[in-house]
Amino acid sequence: MSDIRDIILTEVALRDGSHAIGHQYTVEQVTEVARALNDAGVPYIEVAHGDGLAGSSEQYGRSLTDEMKLIEAAVSVCDQTKVAVLLIPGIGTMNELKQAADLGAKMARIATHVTEADVSPQHINLAKELGMETVGFLMMSHMAPVDKLVEQAKLMESYGADTVYVVDSAGALLPNEVRERIRALRQSLTVNIGFHAHNNLSLAMANTLAAIEEGATRIDGSVRCLGAGAGNTQTEVLVAVLERMGLNSGVDLYKMMDLAENVVAPILTQPQEITRDSLVMGYAGVYSSFLLHSQRAAKQFNVDSRDILIELGKRKVVGGQEDMIIDVAAEIANKQNRLKV
Repeated sequence: MSDIRDIILTEVALRDGSHAIGHQYTVEQVTEVARALNDAGVPYIEVAHGDGLAGSSEQYGRSLTDEMKLIEAAVSVCDQTKVAVLLIPGIGTMNELKQAADLGAKMARIATHVTEADVSPQHINLAKELGMETVGFLMMSHMAPVDKLVEQAKLMESYGADTVYVVDSAGALLPNEVRERIRALRQSLTVNIGFHAHNNLSLAMANTLAAIEEGATRIDGSVRCLGAGAGNTQTEVLVAVLERMGLNSGVDLYKMMDLAENVVAPILTQPQEITRDSLVMGYAGVYSSFLLHSQRAAKQFNVDSRDILIELGKRKVVGGQEDMIIDVAAEIANKQNRLKV
């Protein structure tokens, strides 16, 4: 194979995977995973709270460890891999972005709802000033028609993003829908196109391959499928599939297999699989990080978490509106109680 990478992978288990373990990463865990990813030749790894910089809160979930210490730990063991951070304007601020850059983060992924790219220019501009590679991350991309997605992607490109991502936050997109979106962006933008999948409908790999076939070259994966909901495209599996396709990721397959089996598997509190809750998130089209919040609310109000998730989907609730989960659970409980009377 050529030394030139056909597909540039970003490993997201140290950010997206934070959702799956209740944001309980330790410095030791991040150090061990980051060192192994660096040794395997993964070009980028994302490190932050699951909801991005400054996400640790009562609303989004408290982190066990200050994320800046996690970023610093990852940077300290990476001599070829670049550390990326995610920032959602309104959660993270310019100050956290500066701190992350000072610690050695080299990529800033600025994430907005698919219709709200216009809140990102100052953060993208700052990242460029700090010498960071910049990514526009359009979350919940299934919630906008293709022409609206293109409009928002072009805004991020105009702000200076080096790459713009279609982000299937809910794992709700079907392969034909991914193809349509990536093709439209490829025809309309000059920057790199990326794709971030979730596996709630068991379509993460199929959707990722559809994106690649339409011209996406920046692809996210999570080792051992460690991500929110049912996880993301499984990185070590994707590396194997790309090799079968004759596409070079530059990542060592055996080392990724060993990392998944020996290091990441013990971190998981339970195996990543498509449970009834993660399935219903893809079916309802709700944000994958809502899973643990909905499960807690269901237990608190003695209701079915599936009813909560489907109602959230009907209301088109998006990231940043996690407080609505409690409200919806309470409403469902009150309705059920009235029916019993």
